[in-house]
Amino acid sequence: MKFFNTAGPVNCEDHYCLPPMERFDWEEVSRLIDQRKYFVLHAPRQTGKTTCLLALMKLLNEQGNVKCLYTNFERGQSARNDVYRGIRAVIGEIASMARDFLDDRFPLEHMKDILDLWGEESALNELLSQWCQNSPKPLVLLIDEIDALVGDVLISVLRQLRAGYVKRPSLFPQSVLLCGVRDVRDYRIHSDKEKSIITGGSAFNIKAKSLRLGNFDPQETAALLKLHEKETGQPFEPDAKSLIWEFTCGQPWLVNALAYEACFEIEECRDRKNPITGEIIQQAKDNLILRRETHLDQLADKLKEDRVRSVIQPLLTGTTEVSEIQEDDLQYVVDLGLVRRKPQITISNAIYREIIPRMLTSTTQDSLPFQTQWYVRADGRLDMDKLLTAFQVFFREHSEHWVERFNYKEAGPQLLLQAFLQRIVNAGGRIDREYGLGRKRTDLLVIWNPRTDVQKVVIELKLLHKSLEAVIKEGLEQTVDYMDKCGTDEGHLVIFDRRPGRKWEDKIFQNEEAHGGKRIVVWGM
Repeated sequence: MKFFNTAGPVNCEDHYCLPPMERFDWEEVSRLIDQRKYFVLHAPRQTGKTTCLLALMKLLNEQGNVKCLYTNFERGQSARNDVYRGIRAVIGEIASMARDFLDDRFPLEHMKDILDLWGEESALNELLSQWCQNSPKPLVLLIDEIDALVGDVLISVLRQLRAGYVKRPSLFPQSVLLCGVRDVRDYRIHSDKEKSIITGGSAFNIKAKSLRLGNFDPQETAALLKLHEKETGQPFEPDAKSLIWEFTCGQPWLVNALAYEACFEIEECRDRKNPITGEIIQQAKDNLILRRETHLDQLADKLKEDRVRSVIQPLLTGTTEVSEIQEDDLQYVVDLGLVRRKPQITISNAIYREIIPRMLTSTTQDSLPFQTQWYVRADGRLDMDKLLTAFQVFFREHSEHWVERFNYKEAGPQLLLQAFLQRIVNAGGRIDREYGLGRKRTDLLVIWNPRTDVQKVVIELKLLHKSLEAVIKEGLEQTVDYMDKCGTDEGHLVIFDRRPGRKWEDKIFQNEEAHGGKRIVVWGM
């Protein structure tokens, strides 16, 4: 039986698989190769880049007009700025892949002599030159994980490729495709030798075009799920398909991971007579987040970077406008797949939107000295007034200490409250989140006992950025709107006053307001 793939390239014999060559514009790629162009294919991690490159190599070699080799330069990453080790690693990878995929031993037999004679600054160029000179067909080179290389090794590789460009196609590869997470123009390469930052555009200024591999669209997502339905007879119900799209926005790894979790890991669904429901997909999403699968764990590492924080923190607080974000930083985070730009700048999908605050506060959640049962009433519902009163006391006494723990200090109050809520709700519910640039608020929807008597509670978070009266008036309107959207009559408005010099006696309050026919509790922090 085939299955949904969540690790490494897709093998269409083993995995449910969309035709790889349909993932990008084959007509354009073919034209660039025919025109002997050097170009870039970039996309976020685990979107199918390697799968597409392997399919491209297979197709070109079957057509027979060129000799095409896929190679991965990731093994050179450990060399860091040691150019000799890095170049030896990448030409060794070329030699190994040429032997295994093309049954061509020329690079393997000559790489040592070339490295000894020409040195690390010319060995890659010379190996490719001699190989092309001795090949009856032009060479097309597909280089994956080019941006795994760092520093002087990356500079050397790019410059050696650029230096050989004028010798193509008889003495150098006819066409080279560089594949990585980012476009080569966005590389900021720190050089130990040159004591400066080298831009990718200057190191590789022969690039003709940059192509981007996108997410699945709704039709492709549905087509992938249909493969499982066809093979097993197990249907995805309409609400399940809708939730998969809502949670992932077509991010290929997330689509496959949700479907695999639902169909192969959740025990009741291993019986193919049981359909995949929306409730099952919700459970699958929760399982992935709690386990922090490798793909999701990689996000946590990226969140530590200054360039990522400069974009994600304003999204979390909602107080920054688009014009205040550096374009280079924004494009970098878009290339990583964390953020999308259209229809507006926002977190790429609902799973990332939930996982980012949770990852930023995971150690805080574990450290907070609060227990769920303290805030559950006799009827099984959460006592939100008691819970937020406890947080208000905690925030007054400990906020300065706890907020300082966060790398995202500007978003510290919002993150601390979310950590507190997550700590309590983990035992029997979940939190949906909405936040973004210029919203001047964070919308939280606490869903408690989602499989029985569902309790929905809206909590609106705002920073005090003008007069208290104006913020309360604006916040009440926003809270009522979100309550209407979520279908609940239970709402709270939390206002954080971070103005310097303010006494806690002036910041802490609790009022009950009536607005739009609804009762809303307003909390000052």
